[in-house]
Amino acid sequence: MMRAIIWVSLLACHVHELSGNAMLAVAALRKAGLVAFVLFLSLAAPLAADELEDGTRAYEQADYGTALRLWRPLADNGDATAEGLIGAMYAHGLGVAQDYAEAVKWYRKAAEQGDVLVQITLGFMYAAGQGVPQDYAQAAGWYRKAADQGDAGAQFSLATLYDTGQGVSQDYGAAASWYRKSADQGNAAAQYNLGLGYATGQGVPQDFAEAASWYRKAADHGYAAAQNNLGLLYATGRGVPKDDAEAANWYRQAADRGDATAQYNLGVAYDTGQGVAMDAVQAYKWYSLATARLPASDTEKRLKVGKNRDLVAGKMTPAQIAEAQRLVREWTAK
Repeated sequence: MMRAIIWVSLLACHVHELSGNAMLAVAALRKAGLVAFVLFLSLAAPLAADELEDGTRAYEQADYGTALRLWRPLADNGDATAEGLIGAMYAHGLGVAQDYAEAVKWYRKAAEQGDVLVQITLGFMYAAGQGVPQDYAQAAGWYRKAADQGDAGAQFSLATLYDTGQGVSQDYGAAASWYRKSADQGNAAAQYNLGLGYATGQGVPQDFAEAASWYRKAADHGYAAAQNNLGLLYATGRGVPKDDAEAANWYRQAADRGDATAQYNLGVAYDTGQGVAMDAVQAYKWYSLATARLPASDTEKRLKVGKNRDLVAGKMTPAQIAEAQRLVREWTAK
């Protein structure tokens, strides 16, 4: 079964829908750069506060040389916070030449002292093969250390390894257990994957009501795949009362977030009048958007969606087609 795999890291560019302290820091990184990590670590540090704060101020002013000069002695003396900061500077090439191997060296020092955020980062670097040979077993080991400290992102990342059998023996039950720990802390991706497990009976007994419950939690966080799947449960009456209008509502939320499958499902709803008033213009619009967003490699599905759009177009006037195409352009420009 395909599952969304999200590597949690200070360096990751692909992080989304995460939770927990580390996830907050990573989310901030995407918006504000490494300064989020710098602030996260320096504010958490009980030792050498003056040097750490002075270094943080220098960093914020883009004076990376001064930041390194202030942090390096602390790192050399074994301060875990400073070790993590030096590692991050090497990872991002700030004040020094970018050097992932050197970043790993410093991250390891901090991780061995129990720094959760750095343990997750080190796990990611092993999983991605950055600065070290790719080694999923090592990634699993570092994720587990952080997961055992209760970090939701690490719990999720460890679950994905059990789910896919990378670095550990594939074990859907163990994957579900770690997804649950992460999901209980509000991690939307874990909530979605746990719902998927209940829907398919993988790692847990099949239970559509439980699937709907977990999908709803993730959907309420804006997780598009969960919104679409919750819509499917309402459309089929599995785990929830059958309700085509509610199905269309969830399809729309996911479709508005760019989920191609939901866009197709919403197109079908407008095409057939299930849960919404039949509307060829809207059906054409959503079929067109789904076709454009489906991967080029998914030839069969693209052909199916395109065929549906063409069938709808055959019943439309030129003015209706022009209006539908205008709506497609308008949505795409958002």
